[in-house]
Amino acid sequence: MTSLDKPTTPEPAGPRHAAAPSEDQKAVTQAALFDAFGGIRGTVETMLPGLLFVMIYTINKDVKWSAIAAGAVAILLVIVRLLRKDTVKHAFSGVFGVGVGVAFALFTGSAKGFYLPGMIYGVGLGVAFTVSALVGFPLLGVILGPVFKENLSWRTRNPGRKKAYVKASLAWGLIFLAKYAILFPLYWWGDATQLGWVLIALKLPPMVLAVYFTWVFLAKAPPPIDVIAEWEAKEAAEAAAKGPKA
Repeated sequence: MTSLDKPTTPEPAGPRHAAAPSEDQKAVTQAALFDAFGGIRGTVETMLPGLLFVMIYTINKDVKWSAIAAGAVAILLVIVRLLRKDTVKHAFSGVFGVGVGVAFALFTGSAKGFYLPGMIYGVGLGVAFTVSALVGFPLLGVILGPVFKENLSWRTRNPGRKKAYVKASLAWGLIFLAKYAILFPLYWWGDATQLGWVLIALKLPPMVLAVYFTWVFLAKAPPPIDVIAEWEAKEAAEAAAKGPKA
């Protein structure tokens, strides 16, 4: 079985992995990040159920119907993607989060219950990103490694890229923790309507900032080592060495 972070072929001579990033590399990095985090459509699908919940609750103060409406639109977004045969990974993650929030809101009878699971999850992510960066095993590298076809090769074969993942993971962690340092006091002492609108307002800007820092760090890092291409080249070389079957 091929290792995810060990060489599959001998390293070529020369500064292949230390080369300065090109404009093409920056464009590839931008496109990969755009796809990994859902793009504009994924962002809209993530925000829409929560926005609908807070809008309905602001108007009628009815937790039940606000929660049902948010859950229904989340499910509808998944159905639309399925009908269009689009990728559903972002939509499914959104509907799961909304579903847990709806369950909490209906169980507690409090609009704040709709927001609590997502807030706890966000704090957990902030801690995970921060700790992973501090221990030298950045979570963002684990998430994005397959996207760039490098898997975990950055751990042992591409130190410049590992450094970039550490910086980016730390940025994500600190941004998440700062966001929820603002939101949790509102959860404890503010009313549900205030909390909902502030949460909506803080939904996109911190994410955009974190993705921007990620792009800056990775665009300046050495290019990823395509371990998939290496594996395919090794397989082709072994097949050629064996020669044609009799």
